[in-house]
Amino acid sequence: MKAEHRLIFLLTVAYRRLQRAIEQETAAHDLTSAQAGVLFYLGRNDEALIGDVSQALDIVPSAMTGLADRMERAGLIKRRRDGADGRSQRLHLTAAGHELGKRAATRTRVINSRLMDGFSEAEIDVVSRWLTSLQDKFPKDKDG
Repeated sequence: MKAEHRLIFLLTVAYRRLQRAIEQETAAHDLTSAQAGVLFYLGRNDEALIGDVSQALDIVPSAMTGLADRMERAGLIKRRRDGADGRSQRLHLTAAGHELGKRAATRTRVINSRLMDGFSEAEIDVVSRWLTSLQDKFPKDKDG
């Protein structure tokens, strides 16, 4: 293996730096990257079951419950019982959550542009395909 192909190391460093950049962007608006993910998901899937949001964002259910609690206290979402199954909860964006989600999406587009800067669309397609393949190669733990 070539030294420059230390993929685990390179992915780890890239992840840490990207997370810091995202957190710096979102901290200015008192929003974590996990909260932004919920806002993005609900922006496309309002009234989603909390379990569906948890699964889509790869967040363990107990952590999703705490995240929803904090977001509800912040006025970003509302929880309602599901009409078909009273044990289930559906998440709804509030007007404040919708507005903050739009601002976060704009910041995300800027970061994505920085990530792609200097690479052709074909190169980005390969990187995207490779990163997506990791989800199949290393599936989420069925218990988490």
